[in-house]
Amino acid sequence: MSPILTLDNVSVSLPAGADRSHALKDVTLTVSANEILCVVGESGSGKSMTANAVMRLLPGGVAIDGGRILFEDRDLAHVSEAEMRRVRGAGIAMIFQEPMTALNPLRNIGDQIGEMFKVHTELSKAEIAARVLDLLDEVRIPDPKQAARAFPHELSGGQRQRAMIAMALALDPKVLIADEPTTALDVTTQAQILQLIRDLQRRKGTAVLFITHDFGVVAEIADRVAVMQHGKLVEEGPTDAILNQPQHAYTKQLIAAVPPLAAPPARAFSAEPIMTIENVSKTYRNGGFFGRGARVTHAVKEVSLTLPRGGTLGIVGESGSGKSTLARCLVRLIDPDSGKIVLNGRDLACLSREEMRVETRHIQMVFQDPFASLNPRRKAGELVAQGPIVHGTPRAEALARAKELFALVGLDPSSTDRYPHEFSGGQRQRIGLARALALRPDVLVADEPVSALDVSVQAQVLKLLAELRQKLGLSIVFITHDLRVAAQVCDLVAVMKSGEVVEAGPIGKVFGDPQHPYTQALLASIPGRDFGLKREAVAV
Repeated sequence: MSPILTLDNVSVSLPAGADRSHALKDVTLTVSANEILCVVGESGSGKSMTANAVMRLLPGGVAIDGGRILFEDRDLAHVSEAEMRRVRGAGIAMIFQEPMTALNPLRNIGDQIGEMFKVHTELSKAEIAARVLDLLDEVRIPDPKQAARAFPHELSGGQRQRAMIAMALALDPKVLIADEPTTALDVTTQAQILQLIRDLQRRKGTAVLFITHDFGVVAEIADRVAVMQHGKLVEEGPTDAILNQPQHAYTKQLIAAVPPLAAPPARAFSAEPIMTIENVSKTYRNGGFFGRGARVTHAVKEVSLTLPRGGTLGIVGESGSGKSTLARCLVRLIDPDSGKIVLNGRDLACLSREEMRVETRHIQMVFQDPFASLNPRRKAGELVAQGPIVHGTPRAEALARAKELFALVGLDPSSTDRYPHEFSGGQRQRIGLARALALRPDVLVADEPVSALDVSVQAQVLKLLAELRQKLGLSIVFITHDLRVAAQVCDLVAVMKSGEVVEAGPIGKVFGDPQHPYTQALLASIPGRDFGLKREAVAV
């Protein structure tokens, strides 16, 4: 079958002063009709730059300086911008990673999808409105009429992504580029979106270029796989061959870093509880006038759990399940409405702000997005030393301790004088860990600490957490929606749904023999769930 889209020795140059001369170097790829080609690699590998080069959406200072991008007998690398505008949407369409930033927050969903028809067709207003509803129905959004009237913030993450897919498919493009379209989604929503893309692609015969760093997604959806590293294509082939008989050392390294779903052998830890959570509840009331007609959300409902000394308690569930709200209650970033949080015999829930400030030395938090949680105007060493200084440690001593902590989490102690933006995502997460450890806490609350990281960096951070737990005697509450990660790091797990714990127990028992239908549904939705078993045979 002849390819619809061909990249022939494409190179994309970077501005002077970048960490390398080219974002892409001599990349050759083809995608045919009714085929899904997954392009995988870590951040900086060039996979998203490949998509942007095809669409001619490169940032300033970045340019195609070699090769051809062939589509329908045209070389897109050299056509005019006016010609590219005719190709975008009608010939080649793109689904972006974060629909909330790709969608206009000031226009409703129906208008934004309808604009595709206004620009590229002669359809009447009534015909466009009907076509929009058909598309929303096609991507399985419930109540298309209401969704068309809704603004982006009024839809869930999965619904926003479906709206983006509807927009991309509006003009029946021959090529669909999907740039990490499921990365930010929960496992069940992710499974639905992958199935939707696969179904639509088969029905319409579309060629799909699917960008991802998730090998579970690759196993679920790809016909062929292309592996990129530092802007170069290092390996390409059928999915089964790449996943089970990889040839390149980098591909082997990436696959070896994927956490298997099966839990490791049970680890010994104390039966003595270091923290008990008793009937904790948190309710939010939004909107309404003088309290009337307010929307009530029971974010956490009567949750009771126990964290053993030296153990790791995982809390898993989808967005909106209440797991992050519970985490913030534990460290008193928000106050629970009721219940007890007893740490070392003291109920944190009833402490005053001043008393809690003293207790924070015993319980610290690591956040999901280290860049957002680190002050960009302060040096990394000062950020780590800040806690001890507030608690009375002399500044010089605290800064010296920061250097020790940098070494402990695998960072160069001399880099304490650098600012957060000068570190990679994985390094910033290590800084977040160092800051949390600076007060020598008994309990670490980690809220999605690896969800934004590449698979190999994720593996490094998880290994570091395990080493720190062993070395420092830490007890950890680990919040995640990634069940593969939970299986590898947690001793106990609690599954949350709509603010409640629906199942809890040892990780091997809960994941090996789930009793609640919701837990069963979560486990069944993991992309490439059998892939973890196959990858055990891969030699590194």
